[in-house]
Amino acid sequence: MELTGLSSQQLAARKAELESALDDIRSQKLSLDLTRGKPASDQLDLSNALDGILEGFYLLQDGTDVRNYGGILGIPEARALGAAILDLAPEQVLAGGNSSLTLMYQYMDFMTGFASPCWRDEAVQAGSRLKFLCPVPGYDRHFTICEQLGIEMIPVPLTGRGPDMDLVESLVAADPLVKGIWCVPKYSNPSGETYDDETVKRIAALPKRAGAGFRVMWDNAYVVHHLSDTPDQLASIMELASREGTEDNIVLLASTSKITFAGAGVAFLGASVTNLKAFEKYLSASVIGYDKVNQLRHVRFLRDMDTLSRHMEKHRALIQPKFDKVEAVLESKLGGKGIATWTRPAGGYFVSLDTMAGIASEVVRMAAGVGVKLTPAGATWPYGVDPEDRNIRIAPTFPSLAQLEKALLVFVVCVELCAVNKLLEG
Repeated sequence: MELTGLSSQQLAARKAELESALDDIRSQKLSLDLTRGKPASDQLDLSNALDGILEGFYLLQDGTDVRNYGGILGIPEARALGAAILDLAPEQVLAGGNSSLTLMYQYMDFMTGFASPCWRDEAVQAGSRLKFLCPVPGYDRHFTICEQLGIEMIPVPLTGRGPDMDLVESLVAADPLVKGIWCVPKYSNPSGETYDDETVKRIAALPKRAGAGFRVMWDNAYVVHHLSDTPDQLASIMELASREGTEDNIVLLASTSKITFAGAGVAFLGASVTNLKAFEKYLSASVIGYDKVNQLRHVRFLRDMDTLSRHMEKHRALIQPKFDKVEAVLESKLGGKGIATWTRPAGGYFVSLDTMAGIASEVVRMAAGVGVKLTPAGATWPYGVDPEDRNIRIAPTFPSLAQLEKALLVFVVCVELCAVNKLLEG
């Protein structure tokens, strides 16, 4: 029954029940964490064969010894693997270190102060700040990069098919200092949605409204992270951009961080050959070469997309029961009460839940008070401020299934109690 249909007396009675349940939880002295989307140890174990896989053989097909200096763009074999993941040609791919976040930051720094045209020069001439479009709910690390570089963020709502493109196009057309857009196009963090073909096509054409300096930051972090026998299909942004003549405006990113070892993977940046050459020149002041030994380990381990796909099925077998548990607990405890909605992702690492307006921060605070840590409410919005205080990101992969269930049972009590308190306030 929807809580909004209950009388004040019924709400007060339900509040007493929930507070008693919370007291019981408090007495358990829990310490559970659902804050970050990290692989669990059993997922990391799937890649233990990386250690020792080279067996003392460090030469590439062309005879290059990967233990030595050089090769900013990465070894050819790793660039080819990244190209297969990103749906690009190998010459369009840089294979880097373990973090795509590092490549994102470096690329944004490059565009802000070193590229031609240089974003900062344009902002100085206009006497205003650089701006970036940020689909919401979105990835907090993208927002941190913008904050670090002094770039103003403009939130744009996601629609279930990608960003609201009517709004995106109008914002780009109206202000030349809107210099780009962040995108997590497949199994978005945290909403789980995949951009539909029409949205991808409109994003590929977006730079025509903006100019040469505009960048689409296409962070395809979850491109192979399926939770379904019928994976979502994502149109090729670079293929569409090539038709539009905007390929120099597209930057693609991915990594093996949630495929092999989260702290020792390989990151990839994809761009047009022209764009990549300019970025390589920028990197040359600080990078002699990334860890080519690790790149070769990954090539020997993952081999090709067929091998990678079989590896990802092993990941799915470990994490799908956790996503199923999230759905089961949320539906059984919150379903039909009219106080929360949540996503049912076909891939990725998160479930996005919206509470009643104005209570998400209190839910997180209350859960922390009884030993369950959640991602801060507002983290999925620029500057950490969700204007309606509704969105909470659930990250189910890291805890064990038993720990996850225990944390979720605490979480749903907190959601309902905060909703009851809100309704009693009138």
